[in-house]
Amino acid sequence: MKFLNYYLLLILATFNSCSNTAQTKDPIPIHDTLTITSKPLAEVRTINVWLPESYLSSTDSLPVMYMADGGVNEDFPHIANTLAQLIRQKKIKPVMLVGIENTQRRRDLTGFTTVAKDKEIAPVVGGSENFRAFIKDELFPEINKRYRTTKEKSIIGESASGLFVMETFFLAPEMFDQYIAFDPSLWWNNHYLVSSAKKHLEQFPAAPKTLWFAGSKAADISPYTKELAAILKALDRPNLKWNYSDEPKEKHQTIFRATKEKAIAWALNPTP
Repeated sequence: MKFLNYYLLLILATFNSCSNTAQTKDPIPIHDTLTITSKPLAEVRTINVWLPESYLSSTDSLPVMYMADGGVNEDFPHIANTLAQLIRQKKIKPVMLVGIENTQRRRDLTGFTTVAKDKEIAPVVGGSENFRAFIKDELFPEINKRYRTTKEKSIIGESASGLFVMETFFLAPEMFDQYIAFDPSLWWNNHYLVSSAKKHLEQFPAAPKTLWFAGSKAADISPYTKELAAILKALDRPNLKWNYSDEPKEKHQTIFRATKEKAIAWALNPTP
């Protein structure tokens, strides 16, 4: 019983990491805010959009980076500020950021699970399919209608949001071009995404994709990120550009900020 209680506390800690990451008070950049009434989610969702300076001074269309945990009191400010810095330093091309503010985070970012302890983290879990439908069928068209966008899209996330990034990579890889995940909670559903990775990769689309993911020293995450890296290396898909950043000096609460700049610069850089 003590072990089970410890396990539940551990997964609660990792699933709460969005709020831990956002404890640093980042300057909130100038941005747009809009709302979408979602049919799949049966609720109104708040969306924050950050635009680089070049968007306002040109007629160029830009790629879009999407993120859950995208509220102004979540991870949206520090990722927007990081993108601005990398663009100024000419380490990445201009890109806009679309942040999705949370309502029921653990519902939206988790897929189906058969593990009883997984189901104890929130009143409702397993809503990632509906959340993905909201992004694909409602959010994409709204952003494309309101802004000058190219077809290139990326997604970034950490912890439970990283789990959603990885689940989307395996289950709906056509949605994005670049996938970036920090300490993804791959233990979910008895590490189903890792155990089924080979099957999904064998059915992977032919279009080029990019994946960058990192693992901290967190005992419930590190074994699975390393195992996934080994699977990717063994399969060696020619159309998949990927990188695993093993970060044993980082904690679950520090890995996002410690590695975000190199992650984004690597993933959005078109060179091999």
